Amino acid sequence: MKIKLLLPLLLFVFFQCTPKKEIKIEEITISEIHDALKNNDCSCVELVQKYLDRIKAYDQSTGMNSIVVVNQKALDVAKSLNDEFQSTGKLKKLHCVPMIVKDNFDTDDLQTAGGSLAMKGSIPPDDAHQVRKIREAGAIILAKSNMAEWAFSPMVSISSIAGETKNPYNLEHTTAGSSGGTAAAVAANLGTNGLGSDTGNSIRGPSSHNASVGLRSTMGLTSRDGIIPLYLRNDVGGPMGRTVEDAVRVLEVIAGYDPADPLTEKSKGKVPENYTQFLQADGLKGARIGVVKQLTSIGEPSSQILQMFNQAIADMKAQGATIMESEIENFDSLRRDQWCPMFKVDLENYLASLGDNAPVKTLDELVASGKYSDYIEQNLKYFQTIEGDPSADGIACQDAFNDTKRIAFRNAVEAAMDDNKVDALIYPSWNNPPAKIGDFRGYKGDNSQIIAPHTGQPAFTVPMGYSEGNLPAGIQFLGRMFDEPTLIKLIYGYEQATKHRKSPAGFPELVNQKD
Repeated sequence: MKIKLLLPLLLFVFFQCTPKKEIKIEEITISEIHDALKNNDCSCVELVQKYLDRIKAYDQSTGMNSIVVVNQKALDVAKSLNDEFQSTGKLKKLHCVPMIVKDNFDTDDLQTAGGSLAMKGSIPPDDAHQVRKIREAGAIILAKSNMAEWAFSPMVSISSIAGETKNPYNLEHTTAGSSGGTAAAVAANLGTNGLGSDTGNSIRGPSSHNASVGLRSTMGLTSRDGIIPLYLRNDVGGPMGRTVEDAVRVLEVIAGYDPADPLTEKSKGKVPENYTQFLQADGLKGARIGVVKQLTSIGEPSSQILQMFNQAIADMKAQGATIMESEIENFDSLRRDQWCPMFKVDLENYLASLGDNAPVKTLDELVASGKYSDYIEQNLKYFQTIEGDPSADGIACQDAFNDTKRIAFRNAVEAAMDDNKVDALIYPSWNNPPAKIGDFRGYKGDNSQIIAPHTGQPAFTVPMGYSEGNLPAGIQFLGRMFDEPTLIKLIYGYEQATKHRKSPAGFPELVNQKD
């Protein structure tokens, strides 16, 4: 009887006295965080504190400048998630995952400024749909990240509210835009995963430049509600992570129908029970992949990038994939004149959603305030000249399912895929390495803007290697509409076979951190 009474006490003493396994947050994944929580190697509070310490130690002191505002309540949220786990014994899909969120996603407890000094202090009335979904899944909004002001630039991430974000792999070079803050912060291990938005390049370009994974999903798979728009007809919000698995875990949470975004009606019946089932290490075996040669000559391509791309092709062949050339008919004519001047209408609709608390109510008020960076002045004043709603004339300027120009382009791309029965098309995300800070003529070779933003197709980038100066490069996989499962298989297979991702050397483990 006494032994029976003593047994619980002995077990309690054993688990309390057993030393914790030391956990390092550098390159830690969602699965590893959850294992650490289950094994009592780390509490949620301890994990979040480690990230906060890294932000304090590295972001401003190095000049990387990726963070706009830190969530002062992050530790309180972490404690509440600790308590929930202890009482239920269950972990949500993103339980205690510290997330870096781009400054154009509405957060009802943190400033959302879109990189604009004119919007400083603006607190939206509610969360963006994607923010709400990740919070419900247990994620912690650790910080809001810097971006290209109003998301205008695919080249740089400069804002009047926070200055310029620099590439953690080489601080003399750019992160690309506009989600450069999220990309740099996640790459330098200032957060586990992040959210960015992509109108033309802005998830995939910065992810490519920062040795990370960026997922631009099919138009209509995820909600745009509560994301400050650039061109709503092209905007997609989505995951930016250090691994394919982590990015897919975030996609799984945010995908699906949202009544606040009518376009997501198209996703009904097209979202699988889960996306993680497609994380298959042999995902390249038997795959057929087309190389878009029309995209490998843009912007005076770097010989180093092309060499890496050719090596990627060889690596995929070694994993059992068949690689062939795929040519898109009438490519140059179909891709022309696809952009549409919707910024003024979309911006003013967003500002109206803020109600009376909106710092500015119109584009004219924004320009009159003078609170913007010099490099976007021409853009702002151009959009002032656009009268009315350009989409009101009929099918022009419509979404990817109703605009005949966009549909024609997509049909040509999918016809090229069908001709050779390929599962996806590939090309370098950029044909050139990240440009030097301030060298606007060095920004060239951006392939991300050319197909997916207009056709609405999903396009994912993963690390492909590094050029001289330790500058990352990415390879992009383009798929058919709502065929994320196939793309996930392919990019996971490629990632697992090559393992190109590495941490930036200038952001090592903090040796004075304590568990």
